[in-house]
Amino acid sequence: MEKVLVLLLVAFAVAYAVPDPRGIIINLDEGELCLNSAQCTSKCCHREDGLSLARCAPKASENSECSAFTLYGIYYKCPCERGLTCNVDKTIVGSITNTNFGVCLDL
Repeated sequence: MEKVLVLLLVAFAVAYAVPDPRGIIINLDEGELCLNSAQCTSKCCHREDGLSLARCAPKASENSECSAFTLYGIYYKCPCERGLTCNVDKTIVGSITNTNFGVCLDL
């Protein structure tokens, strides 16, 4: 009887330990706080300005403002959706300050 009880407890512990598909650190949904775009399901960690908290946001659609890819992983304007390109004039200062903005176009 004790073995059956222990086996049941172990089975419940294993079933309870199965991870949730929506993570705490990765696979974050839109609107959740993030530190890098790699954490978001949309792959865009967006902030309004330098003092605001970054949150996961959807990628930019056609004819909307966008940012070129950045190593920082946090964007003031999200990169374009798949199949679109961000038409932007890159500058050295814009690369440093993360302000290379453009428009998403379908080539």
